[in-house]
This record gives sequence, C-alpha cells and structure tokens, in this order.
Amino acid sequence: MTDDAPEWEFSHRDVVILRELARDPQVSSRELTDILAEEYDIDVSHVTISESIRRMREEGVFREAIIPNEEYFIFGLFEFKFDPEHFAEEWRAAMEYIRDSPNTLFYFLSDGEYQWKTVMMFPAREAESRWIHEFYKQHGKVVANIRNSVVTNVLKFGTDPELLESLNDD
Repeated sequence: MTDDAPEWEFSHRDVVILRELARDPQVSSRELTDILAEEYDIDVSHVTISESIRRMREEGVFREAIIPNEEYFIFGLFEFKFDPEHFAEEWRAAMEYIRDSPNTLFYFLSDGEYQWKTVMMFPAREAESRWIHEFYKQHGKVVANIRNSVVTNVLKFGTDPELLESLNDD
C-alpha cells in the first residue's frame, strides 16, 4: 500500500470497466468486451481491456484483496483508546503491531475517543482472546482500552458499481 493517491485521469471506459469489475470481480476481459459493446456501445478489444485493468492495478486505482467466506473465520471490530501519558514514546510500535498483524483485514484512523479502528479476522474466539492478551502485554502502556465487537451476519460486502460513476465527473 502506498500513502500517495494515484494520479489517474478516468475515461468513461475506465469507469465502466471498474463498475463491471465491482459487479463481478471474476469477469474475464473477453466477457468485458461483450458487456462494453452490448451495454455501453464501447467497441474495444479484450487485449485493450486487459491492458487498462493492468495499468489501473499498477497505478493503485483499485486494490484487490482475498476475503475468505465468513464461515471460515470470525470477524471483529476493534477500537483503540489511547493513554496519552505514554503515547509519544509508544504509539508507533503499537500502530505497526496492529497494521502488520496477519489478523488485520482493514485498519483505519478516525476521530473521537477511539481513534484507531480495525476489522480483524480470527479462526476462533480463543485466537481473538490470545491476540488481545498479547497486544496488552506488549503495548498496554499506550492503549487505555480496546473495545471489540463481534461482527455477526455480514449482510453486505462490496462496492456498488453505481458509486464509481463519480470518478468520471467533470
């Protein structure tokens, strides 16, 4: 992951390709050729589509992640509240521990009392408890509290293709 936003000028075709990939990430470039022709009146070869996807991927326009079916893992939302007394000396090691944990699926900063948040996945509740225990042992000085919630019944996971239309707004 890079910290820089990609520099990309979106064409109408790029947006359509992203929308169709969001709709079906497994769609082939040959299938995309047919979809673009039939639904969007865009005549382009599957080679050009493959090249566009490759370039967008390399430039960081979109990210790909393997997300196992939720039946294989349990998911949790973790929220971290800081202890300001030790923050200056301890924050970086704690942040890197969370970021680099193989259990971390999605990690972000937010405002409010709990400023670090992460969605994590574990093979079982016992593994989740062990992770929390180890985290407190190693980085408890910087964290006043971890609030964790069990994520049950994932009802939606994915990007709505229509949202991507805003990428080509002039």
